Amino acid sequence: MNIARPLAATALLAALALSGCSAPQAASMASSAAPASPSSTPSPSAKSGPFGGFASAAEACAKISEQATGATLLPLAAAQGKSAQLEERKAELAATAERVPDSLKADFAKLKEVAVAGVTDQTVFSSGKLQAAMAPVTKWITTNCSK
Repeated sequence: MNIARPLAATALLAALALSGCSAPQAASMASSAAPASPSSTPSPSAKSGPFGGFASAAEACAKISEQATGATLLPLAAAQGKSAQLEERKAELAATAERVPDSLKADFAKLKEVAVAGVTDQTVFSSGKLQAAMAPVTKWITTNCSK
């Protein structure tokens, strides 16, 4: 099995994801949250606040970027036969998917689903499915985490 092409695509996606997360801007993330009315809307929970389940914009940007990049590298762990490492990465990805801000939940869940599918189905890379799933996450990172 030739995994060089999928791994090259993975490396490119990883570089793109990381380049979008250079300097978090808390103001832009906070402005993307829906305004809450004290009388009609309960206080945001840790998972529905402007940073999701993260304490700050910086933490959210760093973890989301790290995990999005890690999602693209799941097949590498599988190809190396490191099943324990693969399962750990899948668990971390799932935990991050639960913590992302509400505005990113569906897109990050889709990325997780496609990345995990790519462990056993290399056509995820050649068909562009992973790139398509990564695009909205990368856009969120660029919009919310860069200067």
